[in-house]
Amino acid sequence: MSTVTLSDVRKTYGKTEIIHGVDFDINDQEFVVIVGPSGCGKSTLLRMIAGLETISAGTIQIDDRIVNDLEPMERNIAMVFQNYALYPHMSVYDNMAYSLKIAKLDKSEIRERVERTAALLQLSDYLQRKPRELSGGQRQRVAMGRAIVRKPDVFLFDEPLSNLDAKLRVQMRLEIRKLQRDLRVTSVYVTHDQVEAMTLGDRLMVLNDGYVEQFGTPIELYEKPATRFVADFIGSPSMNILRGTADSGAITLETGVRIPSDTQATNEVDMGIRPEHLVLSDSGCLGMETGMVEQLGSNTLVHGFLTGTRIPLVASLPGVHSERSIGLALNFDVPPHAQHVFDSKTGKRL
Repeated sequence: MSTVTLSDVRKTYGKTEIIHGVDFDINDQEFVVIVGPSGCGKSTLLRMIAGLETISAGTIQIDDRIVNDLEPMERNIAMVFQNYALYPHMSVYDNMAYSLKIAKLDKSEIRERVERTAALLQLSDYLQRKPRELSGGQRQRVAMGRAIVRKPDVFLFDEPLSNLDAKLRVQMRLEIRKLQRDLRVTSVYVTHDQVEAMTLGDRLMVLNDGYVEQFGTPIELYEKPATRFVADFIGSPSMNILRGTADSGAITLETGVRIPSDTQATNEVDMGIRPEHLVLSDSGCLGMETGMVEQLGSNTLVHGFLTGTRIPLVASLPGVHSERSIGLALNFDVPPHAQHVFDSKTGKRL
């Protein structure tokens, strides 16, 4: 059993605090993804769990041990890095076996662990090759194999797929998820790619400027974002955000357009609507001046502006539509059940 608990964890450089009182619990065998834009502090947070960065305040606990003052090798964690961090002069076998040799394990035990892990990762035929003789995906498997042979309590992944091409990222994403489920190892994974986060994590933590915006399942974050930031960050393409004033069962946009709503708010709000929830209708209350059309096969993305403004609007229509069939002006209904309403000042969900 391996759990990870962070309690009021902070990181300060000089007088600048970059991680602001993070609290979360990771359950045994759970796969948690920390996601957020570049520079939000997610890799710093991961490195603090690993012991590669000291924490300025708070506690980090792995199982029943507070590990604040323990060296990385004493925490029984294994980390997979973005750049693989393989020894170029060593064979695949020696790269995977290195930490076990340092730990002075018996040679037969080392060989058994490496060969079993290589078979699991489909690397058995490459054990005598050098890293330069491998593809990017194979190098990443070696990096994961080096972590697996140690039998850690916790796996930490720091953007391990960002150096791979799009097709290989999808393949490796599936392999990492299957591997984690097969090994049943508690895992923390950092990425800036919200699609990667949605497909990998049992739960996601959305980090923004060192603050936790929301922590929950991918579907919770998608269907009920707690803040405007989460609403905008989770989902591709991003949620449409329109400013207006809520009163008397409707939201009146800055343009004067009045949209029926179930909200009970009576203040300035930001109304969010996902592109796939805009319903094409000749009599729809929301007008769009269309611009670019992207045909994706299963659906068509229509990019444009709210009528009479330069406020961007994106709609996702099922099926294939040509630019000619779309036309220059469209109208949409905005179903009340699909609206997300946020306080304009605080950004919090209402």
